[in-house]
Amino acid sequence: MATAPARPGEFELIARHFAPIAGPGGLGLIDDAGLLRPGRGFEIVVTTDALVAGVHFLADDPPGSIARKALAVNLSDLAAKGARPDGFVLSLALAPGWDEAWLAAFAAGLAAIAAEAGCPLIGGDTVSTPGPLTLSITAFGSVPAGRMVLRSGAKYGDVLLVSGTIGDGALGLKVHAPDAPAWVAGLDQAARDELADRYLHPRPRLALAQALQAHASAAMDVSDGLVGDLAKLVTASGVGAEVDLDAVPFSAAVRSAVMADPALAELAWTGGDDYEILCTVPDEKYSSLIAAADAAGVPLVRIGRIAGVPGTVLYREAGRPREFARGSFVHF
Repeated sequence: MATAPARPGEFELIARHFAPIAGPGGLGLIDDAGLLRPGRGFEIVVTTDALVAGVHFLADDPPGSIARKALAVNLSDLAAKGARPDGFVLSLALAPGWDEAWLAAFAAGLAAIAAEAGCPLIGGDTVSTPGPLTLSITAFGSVPAGRMVLRSGAKYGDVLLVSGTIGDGALGLKVHAPDAPAWVAGLDQAARDELADRYLHPRPRLALAQALQAHASAAMDVSDGLVGDLAKLVTASGVGAEVDLDAVPFSAAVRSAVMADPALAELAWTGGDDYEILCTVPDEKYSSLIAAADAAGVPLVRIGRIAGVPGTVLYREAGRPREFARGSFVHF
């Protein structure tokens, strides 16, 4: 009877799979801490996200996809703050059943997105858990002093915009999950593949960071759903907003799904996992922001304006008011 290959110990595991990803600030991952050196006149932006199997990803998702998503969701937060990524730390709690092939694929996915973003590993911790698989990444970025884009900076009269397309992540989860609903069968394979990929592999809008820093009055990433996240932005800023739902950009795949089942529009507007940028800009900077976004290759679409009663959002669909019973994904 064949025996399972021995697993590496903690320090061998780190040396073999994670030390090669580390940047100079990681100090070879042999010390108790990493080191960041912000340039003169810069400030450090910090963000963290925890991901749990069965909540943020499926337990049998490809390990490289799990790793990419874990770092991407943090990079999305840095992008919304106008920050340049500088490094990250990883806490990884491995559940029973992992093997070194799984870990090698996980590390390869992590290395790929870290290299793409210029955001090296600088430290972390690896432990075992009875389950489920849990990982947490804390990412660090830098901005010129006083230039971080807050979610609390929106002002009355500002234009409200969103990047990319909305709803792909939420519908992508439905496509990717093993109990896919009936409407999925009505999509062609290209649409199914595109939606599943958007769920599995978020695309942090780092290319927009400099444009946001230069022109936006407020910004945040859309992680828990456009409707719910806009509620957070207007509350933080002490303003209200008006939104034309017909202007919210949908991809061709989402449009196909909504045509098959119009009720899916609400899921697109309220579902999570888009990782697009929601931002506001004064009228006088609107054209400059659009031009900078176009130059960065990331479309920004005007969906409304900051107006109305503080802490509230008036949505209109086909010119008529629209309300939502559920605004976004919530953990509790």
